[in-house]
Amino acid sequence: MCPDTQTDAAARSARRGSTPVRTLILGAGGRDFHNFNMLYRDDPDTQVVGFTAAQIPDIENRRYPAALSGPLYPDGIPIYPESDLETLCAEHRIGRILLAYSDLSHTAVMTLASRALACGADFMLAGPRQTMLRANRPVIAVSAIRTGCGKSQTARFIFKELRARGLNPAVLRHPMPYGDLARQQAQRFACLDDLAAADCTHEEREEYEPYIAAGGVVFAGVDYGAILAQAEQEADILLWDGGNNDFPFLVPDFHIVLADALRPAQAREYYPGEANLRMADLVLVSKADAAGTAQTRAVIAEIRVLNATVPIRRTGSPVSLARAELAAGKRVLVVEDGPTLTHGGMATGAGLAAATKAGVAEIIDPRLSATPEIAAIFAQYPHIGPVLPAVGYTPEQRHALATTIAQSAAEIVIIGTPFDLASVIPFDKPVLRASYDLSDMDNPGLAAALDDMLNRHGLTHE
Repeated sequence: MCPDTQTDAAARSARRGSTPVRTLILGAGGRDFHNFNMLYRDDPDTQVVGFTAAQIPDIENRRYPAALSGPLYPDGIPIYPESDLETLCAEHRIGRILLAYSDLSHTAVMTLASRALACGADFMLAGPRQTMLRANRPVIAVSAIRTGCGKSQTARFIFKELRARGLNPAVLRHPMPYGDLARQQAQRFACLDDLAAADCTHEEREEYEPYIAAGGVVFAGVDYGAILAQAEQEADILLWDGGNNDFPFLVPDFHIVLADALRPAQAREYYPGEANLRMADLVLVSKADAAGTAQTRAVIAEIRVLNATVPIRRTGSPVSLARAELAAGKRVLVVEDGPTLTHGGMATGAGLAAATKAGVAEIIDPRLSATPEIAAIFAQYPHIGPVLPAVGYTPEQRHALATTIAQSAAEIVIIGTPFDLASVIPFDKPVLRASYDLSDMDNPGLAAALDDMLNRHGLTHE
C-alpha cells in the first residue's frame, strides 16, 4: 500500500514547526561557519548540533565559540571529525545535513549524500542567493573550477591594475580560520607584523603576504558581515579572492572564473567548480603558455559545453627564479604551495618548473628525509611528485617541515610558495625563491575586461 504522501508531508511540517530541525554542517573551517552565520545563527527552527571537519588537519575537536554563535548557542557549537558522521547522526537524531565545503569531486559529494540519506537525514546544499552578502561597493570576484588554477596570481594582477587606475581596492579573502576563532571574527592585515600577531599559518601567509608587499590591505576571518562592513569603510572597490573552487561570499558585479589548461577533463567533475563555470562573467584559461595549443583548445571546448556564451581569455603563468645561476648543477629540494598539491590534486608546482628551467643536477625527493608527520601527508596524498608541500597549520607541522628539509641531501632549497617561507622557519641551506605572475595572452585580455567593468560602474581612469 502506497503511503499517503500529503498526510506524511503535513505531519513532517507540523513536527518541524514545533521542534527545531537538528542539523549537522559538514565543513573544513571556512564556508561552514559562513553558512551557519547566514542561515542558522538566528533561526529558532534550526538547532545546529555540530560542525564536522575535513581537508585541513587538526581543526576538529574544537568549538565554534559562543561569542560568534549567537544567543541560541550560549555554549558554542562542537566541531567533530567527519569520519564520525554516522555516529553523530544516531546519537543526536540528525534530521538535516548541510554540505559546506568545496573542491570535492561530484562522486565524493554524492557519497556524502548517500551516507546522510542512509542515516535518515535530508542532504542539503546552500546556494548563492542564500549565502552571498550584497556590498555597497562594486565587487570583482575571482574563483575557479579547482584549487591551484591560479586564482591568487590573477587576483594580484587585478589588484595591481586597480591601483594603477587610481582606485583603492580592499581584498576580501576566503576564510582560513584555523586558530582562535573568537580572535578571528574580523581580521585586517596591513603589514607583516599583523601576520605575526595573528599567528598566521603558512596557507594564510601565502595568500595575504603578496598583497601586503604590494601596499594593500587584506580582510579575512569568520564573520563576513562584520568583515564586509569594515572593508567598505576603507575602499571604493572590493576584490574577492576565493579559496579552493568555492563560489564567492559576496554578490559579484564581475565574476571571473579560472580553468587550468594543464588539467583537462575537470570542468564538469568538481563541486562547486562547475557551478562557478556556469555563472561566470569571464573565464580565464590559465597556464596556457605551459599547456600548449592543443591542450588549451581541449579545455576551451569543455567550457563551451557548459557555458556557450561566456567570454574566454587565455593567460600565462611565466615562472622566474631569483639568482637562478646558483641552482645550475646542484642537488635541489623543492617546496611548493601546500593546498595546490594536497586537495588541489597537482603533482608539482612553480618551484619544480623553475628548478628544471635552471638546469639543476638532481631533484631530491623529500620522502627520503621526511619526518613521520610529513610522511603521513605523502601517504594521504600519494599523487604528489618529488616536491614538499609547505604545510604549516601548527607549530608541530612547521617543525616537521624544517626538519625534513634539514635532513635532506639537497645543496639548495627552491621555494615555490607565494610568501617568504624562510621568514618563519629556519633553513641551514641556501634558499632561492621562485615566483610566477599572470600574463595576458589575448588582445583584448583581462586588463581590457577590467576597464569595461570599471566604465560600467563609473570608475574610470584618473
